[in-house]
Amino acid sequence: METIRAQALTRRFGDQTALDQLSLSVTEGEIFGLVGPDGAGKTTTMRLLTGILEPSSGEAWVDGLPIVRDSEAIKERIGYMSQRFGLYPDLTVLENLDFYADLYEVPRSDLGARIDRLLAFSNLTPFQRRLAGNLSGGMKQKLGLACALIHTPRVLFLDEPTNGVDPVSRRDFWRILYQLQQERVTIFVSTAYLDEAERCNRVGLLHQGRLMACDTVEGVKGLLQGTLLEVRCGAPRQAAVLLRAAGIGSVTLFGDRIHVLAGDEGGARTSIEAVLRAEGIPCHSLETIEPTLEDIFTSALPGGDA
Repeated sequence: METIRAQALTRRFGDQTALDQLSLSVTEGEIFGLVGPDGAGKTTTMRLLTGILEPSSGEAWVDGLPIVRDSEAIKERIGYMSQRFGLYPDLTVLENLDFYADLYEVPRSDLGARIDRLLAFSNLTPFQRRLAGNLSGGMKQKLGLACALIHTPRVLFLDEPTNGVDPVSRRDFWRILYQLQQERVTIFVSTAYLDEAERCNRVGLLHQGRLMACDTVEGVKGLLQGTLLEVRCGAPRQAAVLLRAAGIGSVTLFGDRIHVLAGDEGGARTSIEAVLRAEGIPCHSLETIEPTLEDIFTSALPGGDA
């Protein structure tokens, strides 16, 4: 069953097209990741699907409701956690939850049980009397998620929810999302962390407002044509420049490693070794590796190499 569907969804701001003909669907209970760099159109997509913005053209439906005609009804069925979720630093954890419960008109009869469950769910029970302004970054994000869940939404929209959060808190946050998924909550999450996107059931790669690919993680990885070689060598930045100049496939630098996407594995290996040897650069290892989402995304960007 489709919970989210977009059809040729487009949004322009003056002469700038922030989102261009986006078409996708998300099924009930799925974690869908919208992946892209800053300025790709992720936040615009979120604001359109949550009824905050109106599209310039195209249409979308959330939980069966059209986003333009029924935007207010949609807001009652969804939870939305923006990049700057509006926690009140001078209120305690408990008071923030109570405040959002009032906003969503949650019945007082079962509010106590809901709050107790969300506090336990997010491991915030020991901190319920602490001011939100005194929480760590990861705890603020978990409180923001709990506030977005106070009215038990069917669909959850999360705009880069773990941006700037430490790795341990990111792991805890995703543990909570997996628990929500088991309850058939549909989760639409945007992220610039490509390793994090691999946790999703399906991903969409967004660049300059256009959807470049949409599939399971493995399906997207299968779009990469050729063999991916990883080179570890001395002077990797210099070596990457030399390999690009030699025209040996698509060359991307990842810290101290170089990834080379080549059509002919044998020929690429021979050429890489020859280029490095000619320049006196020691080659520590040259291996065939499985591509990551970062490799896919980088190879798909206009210009390719990085």
